[in-house]
Amino acid sequence: MDLSALQQRLRSFAAERQWQPFHTPKNLAMALMVEAAELAEIFQWMTPEQSLAVRDDPALKEPIADEVADVLLYLLQLADHAGVDLHAAVERKLVKNAAKHPVARAVPPI
Repeated sequence: MDLSALQQRLRSFAAERQWQPFHTPKNLAMALMVEAAELAEIFQWMTPEQSLAVRDDPALKEPIADEVADVLLYLLQLADHAGVDLHAAVERKLVKNAAKHPVARAVPPI
């Protein structure tokens, strides 16, 4: 997946609809949170076992994929409008995470 090309497609999509005035970092961050909440809502009352089983549930696969895609698309737009180089940010964060959570003292997340 070419993230830069996808960001360009999203810019064009918004421009064709004259949405640029609404696509501020603040609004995109808020929209991202709404979409993440919609994704969480699918899993809200599931047991851990039920949430693991969604992979094999055709009735849930598409709604989950739709919400995951919405989250990704808003995240890409937010990064674009905030001037974040995604490749550099991810590489930098992976290094920070490795330093913060070294293998020798790895414990399950809370």
